[in-house]
Amino acid sequence: MPSSPENPGALVSAAVARSLDIASTWLAWDGRPLITDGENVWTPHKALRRVSDHLIDHLAEVEALLAGAPTIPGDWHGRMITLDADWARFTELDLAEARQRLTRLGQWYELRYAACPSEWDIARTPNWTLREITVHVSNVVWYAEQVGRLG
Repeated sequence: MPSSPENPGALVSAAVARSLDIASTWLAWDGRPLITDGENVWTPHKALRRVSDHLIDHLAEVEALLAGAPTIPGDWHGRMITLDADWARFTELDLAEARQRLTRLGQWYELRYAACPSEWDIARTPNWTLREITVHVSNVVWYAEQVGRLG
């Protein structure tokens, strides 16, 4: 992939903003799960948990790659499980807390990538390049889309 002067971390911040825009409609959630792919159960809390987990997982990967350290293997249960906490009501405070948490995570990608532009496109086989990681992570909006816009 050719190098671009635009910070790839901006893709992640934009995906976070899109996810939070969708989540802003979840105050109307009636407590019934949404089911996608015939088997995946979704609630607002589960979707936001998965967004957070995905951002954290790949940010840890980026830091490990930059440090020359091994990455931590992913043992997440992912979207296949729904935790008891995922069934909680989704309130204004939940949305406010998610905005604080996720916006900071998105900014962290931008700041981290701004600090190392020469590293963005270095091949790190078997891992992706740092730029490829951000392209992948920018798909976190998919989790929010599983709940979709409500209300």
